[in-house]
Amino acid sequence: MWEAISANKLRSRILIGLMGALLVALGFSIGMAYGGDRSGGLLGAAAALALWFLLWMIALFAGDELLLGSSGAHEIQKEDAPQLWNVVEEMTIAAQLPRMPKIYLLEDNEPNAFAVGRKPDVAAVAVTSGLLSRLNRDELQGVIAHEIGHVRNLDIRFMTIASVLLGSIVLIADTFMRMQFYGMGRRRSSKSDDSGGQAAMIFFVIAIALSILAPIFAQLLYFACSRKREYLADASSAQFTRYPDGLASALQKIEDRAPSMQMKNRAVAPLFIINPLQADGAGLFSTHPPTAARIKILKSMGGRAGLVDYQKAYESVVGEKQQLIGQASLAASASVEGRAPSAEPETRDDQIQRARGVSDLLGKIGGYTIIPCECGVRIKVPPDFEGESITCPRCGREHSAPIQQPSN
Repeated sequence: MWEAISANKLRSRILIGLMGALLVALGFSIGMAYGGDRSGGLLGAAAALALWFLLWMIALFAGDELLLGSSGAHEIQKEDAPQLWNVVEEMTIAAQLPRMPKIYLLEDNEPNAFAVGRKPDVAAVAVTSGLLSRLNRDELQGVIAHEIGHVRNLDIRFMTIASVLLGSIVLIADTFMRMQFYGMGRRRSSKSDDSGGQAAMIFFVIAIALSILAPIFAQLLYFACSRKREYLADASSAQFTRYPDGLASALQKIEDRAPSMQMKNRAVAPLFIINPLQADGAGLFSTHPPTAARIKILKSMGGRAGLVDYQKAYESVVGEKQQLIGQASLAASASVEGRAPSAEPETRDDQIQRARGVSDLLGKIGGYTIIPCECGVRIKVPPDFEGESITCPRCGREHSAPIQQPSN
């Protein structure tokens, strides 16, 4: 897999270089359109680079916190979700990461997950409450292994830099077009009789064209590279868990529910294991490959779990000439026998118990106190409850309300 990571780095540098060239070209053309000479163009290019550098620094040092915070994610500890914690711990060891990622929980009934971070030893994995409620251990392990694969393959670093570059291009292009719409560009036309007027007019047309086309080209570059990384993360999941069917089953459950996910922050959507805004993964502007193809590849591995097994399944589904994993990596790896499911099929009671545990965890995060009643109901007492007792809604038993601590 090291060759795939190395190839990812090379593709990332090429992609970042191309997107950077688009950014500089856009800034230069806008500067020429308003300045009418080379100095104006250089100033515009410098301003574009300065904007990218500012946004990149913000993303580098506070991007994780901003994305997690804007998503309403809460950091959890081992005692909050022991099974999730153990799965992340296992996959960290399997991926040979230098440090276990932090774990966050999003309160959303739909199953999904994503990873963020600047580098493998500074990363975080976030899962929704719906994921914990609906997935069994094998499925959960498959999803976590996929996200850990993104961390190990340095995808999260690329996504941060590329998304900031893309955002800079879109911001500059959008600002320029708005200026023309509101008439702020008319001052430029008054220079048409100057020596630099003709050049300014030419670059004005170029700036308009780039403002329309640059964001489209940048998105196509970004999305094309992003789709390949999803396949590689799936291959990593199969390798780490030795049970590809776990991820395949999880992807099916997530896809069935993803379109109904309520996004608090649309900027986070492309980071999820299945983009809830593009659940089917179809089209040039999709951030993810078709989910049906991802599931078919995993199920076509025939009970095997090695990188060479994934490559073979990938070729059979996507196309014989499609190379995903490098030849050196394939030559250094071997076909690996997959493992059996980790447990017997879950019963209805197991599913209910798991959902109840997630509900209790959400209550704890929200500051609620759980009072178990003899009839089986678990009463959630909100933190601002002021009564001395509370009645069970099922059996009518009275329970003493918890004493609330006075707020400072």
